[in-house]
Amino acid sequence: MFIIIHDYELIASVCDSVIYIEDRYSRRRRTGCARRSTDGESESFGEYVQDAARVSFPWTMIDKITPRPSSSVADALAEAGVEDMEICVTSKHTYIAPFVNAEAPEYLVVEDSFPNGRPPLERAGVYMTDRETVNRSERMKVTVCLNPIHTALCTYERLLGYDLFAEGMNDPQLRELARQIGYVEGLPVVEDPGILSPRAFLDELMQVRFPNAYLGDTSARIAVDISQMLGIRFGETIRAYAAREGSAACLIAIPLAIAGRIRYLLAVDDQGEPFELSPDPLFPWLRAQLADVKYGEPDSLRDCLRPILSNVNLFGLDLYAVGLGEKIEEMVRRELSGPGAVRETLRAYLDRDK
Repeated sequence: MFIIIHDYELIASVCDSVIYIEDRYSRRRRTGCARRSTDGESESFGEYVQDAARVSFPWTMIDKITPRPSSSVADALAEAGVEDMEICVTSKHTYIAPFVNAEAPEYLVVEDSFPNGRPPLERAGVYMTDRETVNRSERMKVTVCLNPIHTALCTYERLLGYDLFAEGMNDPQLRELARQIGYVEGLPVVEDPGILSPRAFLDELMQVRFPNAYLGDTSARIAVDISQMLGIRFGETIRAYAAREGSAACLIAIPLAIAGRIRYLLAVDDQGEPFELSPDPLFPWLRAQLADVKYGEPDSLRDCLRPILSNVNLFGLDLYAVGLGEKIEEMVRRELSGPGAVRETLRAYLDRDK
């Protein structure tokens, strides 16, 4: 929500981890206001909103992992004598508490586009820069360093029985999966934003942020709505390899992450026990494609994955066309074999060069 006063400068920005959200937001606002300017009296208002010298929508990149309130934090506060720290869960499954459990590291990169000046935000640690640098910073985080690793590990953690994301970082195979996605496959194709070092950013994630058990972030929370984000979190790196080498067949960790997401859709863990899937609006269609796939029966996979792996809307490209479709099929087939098959598949692919 924002208020516009005619003949005054306006800055409206959306802080979220969605690439180009500010661009879509600004175009909708400008276009909507222009369409409403149909009579002579309001025509100048439409022109005003379209004037980039007076109305701006700065791009941003924000990063601070802030999960839902943790019961362990509430218990610790209660033990310390702090009262009324109970967590409330609404009918929409929103978690509310008088406290916030969050991490210390935080990043805010903002496009320096303020028509009427601005406060010295740099003094508060904000990175003020141009739009392209904001874009590169966001892509560094969302397509390589943070979100792809979050996505890959949370589904495997559910399959292997971990509740907290930090617990998975102590698992040798999952930590190696994270390392290969970030350092081995991601960093070689990421564009350096200049104001933030991709390697230093990834080092902090792997050494400080991801293993932080006090954050209380759960694998189930991270797994929510992930199917809609696969194209950004994995597809961009796959596309970069395909453009550079003509194929993405050299990749191992990213296709293994996609295979894990598909195996997760069966809602059966690595010991054959059922578990509850996190909400995802694409589940009805995805699970319909896997309706005939049976745990413990690898041959039941048949050709069921082709509609998923060739879906450009999911991944941003046809994974068969870049040399990954058949590889992911084989990974999923191995993970279906029976108890312990997920663990053995991770070992087989991640330890092959050791």
